[in-house]
This record gives sequence, C-alpha cells and structure tokens, in this order.
Amino acid sequence: MALNCGIVGLPNVGKSTIFSALSSAKAEAANYPFCTIEPNTGIVPVPDPRLDRLVELFQPERRVPAVVEFVDIAGLVAGASKGEGLGNKFLAHIRETGIVAHVVRCFEDPDIVHVANRVDPINDIDVILTELALADLDTVDKRLEKAQRSMRVLGGEQKKAAEHEVAALNKVRPALEQGRPARSVPLSDEELAEARGWFLLTMKPQVYVCNTDEDGVRNGNRHIDAVKARAAAEGAEAVVICGKFEAELAEMDSAEDRLAFLSELGLEESGLSALIHAAYRLLGLRTFFTSGKDECRAWTIRAGDKAPQAAGVIHTDFERGFIKADVYAYADIDALGSEAALRSAGKLRTEGKDYIVSDGDVMFFKFNV
Repeated sequence: MALNCGIVGLPNVGKSTIFSALSSAKAEAANYPFCTIEPNTGIVPVPDPRLDRLVELFQPERRVPAVVEFVDIAGLVAGASKGEGLGNKFLAHIRETGIVAHVVRCFEDPDIVHVANRVDPINDIDVILTELALADLDTVDKRLEKAQRSMRVLGGEQKKAAEHEVAALNKVRPALEQGRPARSVPLSDEELAEARGWFLLTMKPQVYVCNTDEDGVRNGNRHIDAVKARAAAEGAEAVVICGKFEAELAEMDSAEDRLAFLSELGLEESGLSALIHAAYRLLGLRTFFTSGKDECRAWTIRAGDKAPQAAGVIHTDFERGFIKADVYAYADIDALGSEAALRSAGKLRTEGKDYIVSDGDVMFFKFNV
C-alpha cells in the first residue's frame, strides 16, 4: 500500500521546489504561474530509523523502505472550479490523490512574484478552499439530482438507498455553499461510507505546508503562526518547510552531513520527513516489518488491520492461505539485539487471524494455499 499525496497551492508558493527536494526528480520551477501543467510524480522513501536498525542487526542483501507517491499539481487560481487557469484539469488531478498537502507561502521576497501581489497565507488558503468547495458543490448537486430522480421512479431497497444518499448530500451541501470543506461536516459511519463514493475534493485529509525561509524555520514568523492557528481550528496539521533548505539537504549524499546540517538549525528531522509522518497520521497508517538475511522491508497497512490483511499486503496468497504469524515488537529486538535473545526472553509469540497488527511489529507469516 503506497500513500498518495497531492501537492497543491497557488502558483509560485514553492510547490515544485518542495517536490524536487522530496523526489530529487527536479520538477520544473520558475518565477511565473503555471510552469507546471502536467503533474510530476515522484516516489519517495519513508524515513524510518527502525528499518535502519533492523538492517544493522540482520545485515540483509536488500533494504526496502515504505514509500510515498507525491504528485506536484499545477497552481490553482481563483475561478479554477469554472475552468480558470486550466483549473478543471488540475482539479481532476487532485481527485486522484489520497491526501492533500496544501503549500502556502510564509515568506517575504519581492523578487518572487505572488499572484495576488501580497503575502497573505490565510487568504491563499481561502482561495484554494473556495475553488475546491465550488467544485464539490457541483458534484453534490449532480448526485442530488440523480438520487432524487431515483426516489421518484424506484421502489423497495433501491428507493431507501436513494433516500439515505439524499439525506447525506443535504447534510454536506450547506457547508460547501459556505465555502467550508465537506470533511468539517459531522457524519455517521454509514453516511461517511456513502460519501466516499462521491470522491469529493474537500473530503480528503489535508496537511498545511508552511513554505518559509531559513529564518522562518529557526524562529517562526507571523505567517506561520497564522497558518498553524488555522490548522488547529480545523483539526488539521501544519508543518514548516524551507523549500530551498530542503533542496540543499536532498543533494547531500552523506547521512552524517544531513544530520549535521539539521543540527545547525536545531532540528531533529527535516521538514519533508515531518510532512510524510503527518500524512501517515492523517490517513491512519501503520508500519510493520519483515526481516531476514535476504531482505529487511517496511510495509504499510491501515490502523486496525488484522494479521491476514497485513499478510495480504505482501501477497494475496498469504492472506488467502493464512495460518499464523510469528511476531515480535521492534522495541524488543532493538533492546535485545537478536532473535535468539528474543526467544530466550519469551518475547517471540505466535498470533492468529484475529490479531490486530501494531505499529512496529516484525512479522513472519505462515500460510498454505
């Protein structure tokens, strides 16, 4: 399972610079709007020191991290929901992603053009949100028309299903009319399941990315404070990134050099690592590991997945023929240093089909097909 994250924002807020730092794919970046038209896609390894430690212990032939797919989507502008700035095409690209990283400009620089000729991240957020909400409102109205027609002509269970959909749509519609995201509307589990089929842009989890300068990373600024307050009010997350700094960091080959560079800024991890981890939290994702002499690998699952589902991430045959799994916690092997020591300490256990996998579990599956 790969995490799919769309990078959105107004033109010239630093999306392509951040994407290039993430993926080392060197997306086109220039000081004019719409230099990115077709979305660039990059596959980025998930930073995880636990995998590094397992590699140190097992000395495998291969190290395979979990990955995130980032999609650099061209800048949206006011009127995008009506097709301004090639907006319809860009909105379709957002619809294909699992989570939205909304980049907002939180730095002053007269040499870099802003489409509104002023730096105001809250206004920038509102412009993007309005366009996404208007696009969703159009989707909801079309779904309403279809469901209401079904209520008139169908009977039995099909009519009931249409009635339930109309009720859920009518809960979401007022928020979109007011420019609020669909995810802000309290819905029951049944209504949420219904809403997933609408593929609304504003239903997607969102993390705000404050793109700032080096001083902003060190000391913060009023723009960053404003975005963090907005995120807190929405129950969202905000991360602070200096795109230029991250690009320099990405070009360093040595892990020691990168750590030294981070240390100079008083940081424990890069802004891009913080973004990836925030995305994982928002989507409720977890990591388990498989380890051995051939390979140490990180796998991504959803919180609450049971052992057979985790096995199915590796191969569908593993899930279909699941028998049991040998499991131990990463923290235990980190402390004890070997599987032999785990056995001696009674830390290696066998789990069945109902076992809910914990983040950091190291697993070996047994199956028969």
